[in-house]
Amino acid sequence: MLRVPALVRLGGGRRYRDASWGARVRWLCSPRPPQPVIAAKEPFPVELQAGKNYAWCSCGHSKRQPFCDGAHKREAPGLAPLRFTPARAGPAPLCGCKRTRTPPYCDGTHKGPEVQGATPAPRA
Repeated sequence: MLRVPALVRLGGGRRYRDASWGARVRWLCSPRPPQPVIAAKEPFPVELQAGKNYAWCSCGHSKRQPFCDGAHKREAPGLAPLRFTPARAGPAPLCGCKRTRTPPYCDGTHKGPEVQGATPAPRA
């Protein structure tokens, strides 16, 4: 026997069809995605080579900052490194606070109170 969705009355006299067809639905809340830790409160000055592939650490746990060493696999499984290939060679400031809006390059976000007031991740 086919069950017809129940009509449910909302405030204001509006009605809508119950999309669950009367079934009880248990809502699952997904955990908050992992957040990167602050590796440094200033950018990392590096010398990049044009056409070379790099993997910038986006989680902040790498011991080879600002580049990835795979630490995200155990420390922050939901985060992955940002792979990039610079178009030109030369010095570049790579973000150390992991809050930049222009990854992997520093945009000055580290100067704000959220980063300056935080404790950086310990580096061994």
